[in-house]
Amino acid sequence: MRARAGEGAVPSGFRCPCCGGLAHCVLRGGSHKIFQCNACRHQTSLIAGTVFQGTKLGLTVWFLAICLISQAKTGLSALALKRQLGASYPTAWLIHHKLMRAMAQREERYVLEGQVQVDDACLGGERSGGKVGRGSENKVPFVAAVSPDEDGHPLRTKLTPVPGFTLKAIVQWAKEHVAPGSQVHSDGLACFSAVTEAGCAHQPTVVAGRKPNELPEFQWIDTVLGNLKTSLRGSCHAFGFRKYAARYLAAFTYRFNRRFDLGTLHTRLLVAAVACATPPAIDSVGRGSLLIKDWN
Repeated sequence: MRARAGEGAVPSGFRCPCCGGLAHCVLRGGSHKIFQCNACRHQTSLIAGTVFQGTKLGLTVWFLAICLISQAKTGLSALALKRQLGASYPTAWLIHHKLMRAMAQREERYVLEGQVQVDDACLGGERSGGKVGRGSENKVPFVAAVSPDEDGHPLRTKLTPVPGFTLKAIVQWAKEHVAPGSQVHSDGLACFSAVTEAGCAHQPTVVAGRKPNELPEFQWIDTVLGNLKTSLRGSCHAFGFRKYAARYLAAFTYRFNRRFDLGTLHTRLLVAAVACATPPAIDSVGRGSLLIKDWN
């Protein structure tokens, strides 16, 4: 995996990030190699500009974390990762969130196309004495979408937090995540009609109290939401869903969309981690309120 990390960081060989020079020499700097440009003397390393930048852990610890997170069918909490790695909780939490961020960035490259099933859902639940339903201040709304293949089986999914279920929010979501010309199937929620402004056709189905088994057109979107519910409840007893919902949803999406290629999933996540730029600021460890699921 160390070799694959190097290939991902410099797939075409060394090139100085400052002057673009190719000539270089290799220095030893602690446990990591340092590359120095012969022209401008700028020094860099293989982990510079990746999620590994600045780490004091051995890369083998990161590689173990990548294997554990990528192969966990129902996800892995930071506490479980801490036990597996033998690291502190803040360290495990930071590794977990950096890798989830890499998953999220990778998923941004893909859009849904063809037949697309969509539904509205929320993370969280009502607070005592607060608003109920979609207007609850303790809920994070997100759009769940599934694109099936020619045989009708789910091919790709998208779980995307949105500001609310409004026409403006759905237009923006459709432009970013659905290819123009797609056929979007939804329930009777009025906001989903806005997908037509993004060049998609819209086919609403009024549920009118019917049970899920009476609505085959929403079979796979219901299945995905059920799997998500099981995954979050089985691995995370609590997390700051208002702040980190996008990362947890992207991590589930990343594994779901690559479920038929588990043998290479850890290598693909390593490549995603190498390609993921280091954020300007590192989030601090934080625990959110208890996760209460409510699928609207």
